[in-house]
Amino acid sequence: MKISHIEHIGIAVESIEKVLPYFENVLGLKCYNIEEVADQKVKTAFLKCGEVKLELLEPTSPESTIAKYIEKHGQGMHHMAFCIEDGVANALAEAESAGIRLIDKAPRQGAEQLHIAFLHPKSTVGILTELCEH
Repeated sequence: MKISHIEHIGIAVESIEKVLPYFENVLGLKCYNIEEVADQKVKTAFLKCGEVKLELLEPTSPESTIAKYIEKHGQGMHHMAFCIEDGVANALAEAESAGIRLIDKAPRQGAEQLHIAFLHPKSTVGILTELCEH
């Protein structure tokens, strides 16, 4: 797979409204987009830090994977996302052939109109890895 850059770092939060002042007023970053991804039961807020985006992830349902993550681990870094130049579908096939456990067998729609797929942290040195393409 051909990675061009870190697309974003996902951070699980209980409430975007409560944590946004830290990122904006203390760190000086600015939120430029808030959207809900209904099928993932999550609300997202994006901030830019240089060329890397931070994605704040707030659960919109107790059944969401983000709610379960926060319940188990608390707020904090949730995943690392990489931009794939040669397509997420190709990257998934390469990862699977290398013995990596896939969460998604095919790309799906994510926030900011990205096509996304996740690799399981049990086979990616403990890091939930998201593959993205525009």
